[in-house]
Formats: sequence, structure tokens, C-alpha cells
Amino acid sequence: MAIFNFYDDEAFGHVVSVDTATVKVCVDDIAGLKGLLVNQLVVLYSSIPEQYLIGTIIRIIRKPSKLVSSAPYSEKLDELIPIESNLVEVALVGTLISRYGKEKNVFYRTLETVPEINTECFSLEGTNLTRFIRVISDIKIEGPKLALGKFTLDKNAIAYLNGNELFPRHVLIVGSTGSGKSWTTARLLDQIAELPQANVVLFDIHGEYKDLKSSAFKHFSIAGPSDIDSERSLDEGVLYLPYWLLEYEAIISIFVELSDGFAPNQSMIMTQAIKEAKEKALEYLLKNENKKNEIKKILNNFTIDSPIPFDLNKVLEKLKSKNVERVENRQGDFFNKLGRLIARLEAKCSDRRLAFLFQPPPECMKMDWLEKMAHIISAGKGAQKDAKGGIKIIDFSEVPSDILPLTVGLLARVIFLTGLWSEESKRHPIAIICDEAHLYMPEHMQAGSGDAVAVKNFERIAKEGRKYGIGLVVVSQRPSEVSRTVLSQCNNIIAMRLSNGSDQSVIKNLLPESLGSFVDLLPILDVGEALVIGDASLLPTRIRVDKPTMQPNSQTVKFWDHWNESVPKSDTKNAVRSWRRQSKK
Repeated sequence: MAIFNFYDDEAFGHVVSVDTATVKVCVDDIAGLKGLLVNQLVVLYSSIPEQYLIGTIIRIIRKPSKLVSSAPYSEKLDELIPIESNLVEVALVGTLISRYGKEKNVFYRTLETVPEINTECFSLEGTNLTRFIRVISDIKIEGPKLALGKFTLDKNAIAYLNGNELFPRHVLIVGSTGSGKSWTTARLLDQIAELPQANVVLFDIHGEYKDLKSSAFKHFSIAGPSDIDSERSLDEGVLYLPYWLLEYEAIISIFVELSDGFAPNQSMIMTQAIKEAKEKALEYLLKNENKKNEIKKILNNFTIDSPIPFDLNKVLEKLKSKNVERVENRQGDFFNKLGRLIARLEAKCSDRRLAFLFQPPPECMKMDWLEKMAHIISAGKGAQKDAKGGIKIIDFSEVPSDILPLTVGLLARVIFLTGLWSEESKRHPIAIICDEAHLYMPEHMQAGSGDAVAVKNFERIAKEGRKYGIGLVVVSQRPSEVSRTVLSQCNNIIAMRLSNGSDQSVIKNLLPESLGSFVDLLPILDVGEALVIGDASLLPTRIRVDKPTMQPNSQTVKFWDHWNESVPKSDTKNAVRSWRRQSKK
């Protein structure tokens, strides 16, 4: 039985122009033109038997009537008749094959042929639309399917996405504040949580996802000032990122003031001091640890970027020594030129806001700590000690805004390098969900800054992550402020309501030219409604996202209802206390 059942008199027009992926259809009957809508699906017969071409209307044009002669070479007014030129422009999006081997009714996002001139074009609606949506919903994936919501075209049809195409090819979730981005992210996590080997890290910038709790979730927070004197460790959800994990560019961005004329020399002496401190740390381990062969190999091959715990006080001592050094009764090359560098180093090390970097507990200064931390953060659900927590939610809400990009980028780098250096046969894929991405992977930043270091790490993941089983899910309300390099690598877009023109332009530039008209829908989407376009979706379509099982704490505050309550609320005392302690704990 054929999926479509069309009669010739149901065609609303015929093809008059064919391009690579677009066709123009002439509509002779004005009544037929009135029933058509932009973004409506249409069907055209292919030149190959049992194949249909599926398209979407991107433009409807009605040109005014003009008079033409009904007889050749006649100029008599009574022999002139009116004729209209009504055109519908259609973007071809795929091919439906009635029979493909043993399979029936298979849809592919490819075009083996284009329609011939005068091919009839039919509107896809009613029973034919329902049958087609059923084909789209019935994607061929073994095991659990990724169900995002329902098709707007058919509210009874489930909108499935192909998870094997969604995560490795990266995802962009965008929408103005209150449009439903967090809701959509939570819906994705709902689906992932059901998988036995789930593996996701979510960068939670504002603590919105702390209410998502089940055996599939593990919550961590970056250590704040109140954690310095406590004994809470990684096993209890407190995460330190000690300074010895920082790469060279990150170290320079923190300690060296680039506007200083002596900055290049400060960078050079800083590099030397850190390498010496790492070398001394390895030499000490070589004398006192059992794994001498392993330590010896590291000692022979380490670099400035090798993650080796070292004593920062040794670096400080080296800088102070160079700052007062005299050679043969004359001032050394660095005499009295490192004062500002030393002052910055001392200030950073004593800043309680940066305790997670510069005041790590003794546990974090051991060689085997990184192995433990990387496993907890990067390993999948089944590989964890308790076979729980495949979804790791990292709370960055207490990290100072000036150091946030560097901190998030550092953790992303740890995840990426863990995947990079893993044996291919033992590599387990992981997705990194970057909430509020515009805050730490900006399009515009100062060269050599912490922002630039963070963006460099994310751009590398975006370009190379697929090869190592690392996918990015970029979530932002301002795509125009996110690195274009990162965005260009996102082959799947879930776009919710966007009202800003510059943000809409960014999304339009990411789409194929034939689908550019979809951007016009962005300002009028309802809350919780999204346009889904990309490799994971067979059809560029409009979807209403289902309600997630566990909702993030991101609902819009109902101002008018709160102002109308009879009982007053205030937490000023605790707010000021937490402000002073720099912690809500």
C-alpha cells in the first residue's frame, strides 16, 4: 500500500523552474494559492518510480494580473485576456522511498533526483500528513529512542532524534530567557538518565539543576571560601582544580600583566621556575615512591603543561631570588623587575575566592589524585565505583565571574585530554553540556586573557572532539556572543524563541540557504516550542518539547502574583551573611 494517495485534480500547481535544491511551482488557481502557508510540507513525484520528493514552502508570490493576446499578432482590446503569475518556492528536504529492499516507506535526507518540469505538486495534509509523520517518527534505532517531544504538525506523533547523530556532531540549544532552554536540556537529561552507560557532564553556571536528583545524577560544586577549613572532599561532592592542572597560557594569563613592558621576560622566568619546581617534585618522588620506573619515564619526558603536582612556594622563592640577584657585584637581568609579578602571585595565593585553585587540600597534591578525579568526572555510569551517577552536574555558581571562563575551560580541558590519551578500544563517549555558554566561550575577548584560553579549549573540543568520543551541547540565550568557531561545528540546532535580530542572524548563517526562511519563525515560537534542524532530525521541523520528569530551578518568577500575596517574604539577613561569607552553604 502506497503511503500517499493523491488524485491529479488535488495538485495545486506544477513545476516551472528547478534549481539544485529548490523548485518553483506555478499555481494556476487563485483558490489553491490561498490554502498554502509558508513552511508547509509538499510532495512532488520523482522521476524514479516509487519515490517522492518532500519539500517545504519557503516563499509564496502573487504577481498582479497582466493582459496578453489570445490570438497571435492581434492587438484588439477585446481579444486580450488577463493572466496571473502565482509562484510558490519550495526547498527540497529529502526523499521518501516506498520500497527500499525489504523495507517500506523509508525517508532519507538526500536528493537522488530533482523533479522534472511540469511535475505536479501536492500539499501534504490530512491523512497523507499523518502517515508521513509516522514514518519520520519510526526511526530505525535499536534500544531506547531519544524522544524530545511532539510534532507541531501532528500532536499525536512523537518527535524522535537520532542520538548517534546528535551528540558527536555537537548541538546548539538557543532561545531568549524564559523560552524553555533549561526545560529542553532537562528533557534531554531525562532520556540520557535511562541508559545504563550514560556519560554526561553538565556545567551548571547558576545552580539551576541542583533539583535533578536520582541514581543517575551526581552533584559536585567547585570549592568555595567556606570549604577551605572543612574536610569535605571529592567523594562528598566538593571539587578542587589545583593550580598544577593549569596549562602554560592559563598560568601566564593569571599571573603576568600583559600590558607590562617586561611581560615577555616575566613569562620566561615564570616558565623556568615552574619547570624547576616540577622537576624537583619528580626527583623527590623518585627517591621516596615505589613506582620508580613510572616516575623516571615522566621525569625524562615532562613539559611545562604536564599535570604534575608541585610546590608553588618554590616558584615564589625562585622569583624573589631572581628579583634581588646580583652577579659579580652588578645587578642581575631580573633585578627589581619582578616585584609586580611576585605581588600578583602572593595576592592570588592568599585570595580565599580562589581557594579551589591555589589552596588545595593535601589530598589534591598527590599524583594519584588526578586519576581519581578524572575517573569520577569522565567515566560512564557503569564504570563508576557504585555504578551510579552517569550524569555529573558541576555547580560553578560560587566561582568569581572574572575567573569563571578559565575555570570552566580548565575542567573541559581535563575531560578532553582524558579522552585524547585513552586507548581507543577503551574510550567511552562523553557529552559536555555547556549552560550559559556565552559567559565563558565569548566571540570577542582580549588576546592572552583567561577568556581566550577557555575559548581555545572549547574550540579544540568542537573541532576534534568527535574523533575522541567527546560531544558538545552549547546552550545560550545570546548565540551572537558565542565563539563563531564553536557554533560553526554544531551540526544540530534546537532553536527556541529568539527576538533579538543579531541572534537570529547568527542562526540563519548556520543554516543551509534553502532553509533560511525557518528563522522567520523564531520570534513567534511559543514557550517550550522549538525548531529542530540538523543531522539528528530527519526533517527540519517544529516541535513542542515534552515536560521533563525533573524540572530545573529556572522558572520565571511571577512578579504580579508574588506582589499580590498577603504574607510578606524577606531573607535580607541571610543574604547579607552569605554575601560576606561568599557561600550559601
